[in-house]
Amino acid sequence: MSRLVRKAPTFKIKKWETFMDNLILKKRLTTFKTKKGFLKNVNDELLRDLLQAWESWQGTPKEFYRSIGFAPAQMAKLLGKAKKLKREGFFPENDFKEIKVESGKFSLLDPSSACVELVWEKDKIIRFSQVDLLVEFLKKAA
Repeated sequence: MSRLVRKAPTFKIKKWETFMDNLILKKRLTTFKTKKGFLKNVNDELLRDLLQAWESWQGTPKEFYRSIGFAPAQMAKLLGKAKKLKREGFFPENDFKEIKVESGKFSLLDPSSACVELVWEKDKIIRFSQVDLLVEFLKKAA
């Protein structure tokens, strides 16, 4: 007699990590849940984590809401608030510092050589053959 043996479901590591992250996020969100089921006074750190989970989600929105355990309307309001905070700069961007280069000071030479030319001050021209070298130079110059 042959007996059917069920195999345990296998997850890819990334899916399993996402599942666990969403489970922890669900637990954190429930601390802000009122007796009537509303989410009130959710802190900014949790909103940032919720937005990061949403942006990295690979599945459908319905699956995301189900994994978090809240209704789409509740999540829409929180995600909207998180996006607004992100636009207004409340969430630091991993020490990223934007460098603005004035037009006319930066030009791309021959596209086949992929060389970048930077006019430094008035009389100095610096050419970079690789973007990494330009980034390293700008880090040291800042």
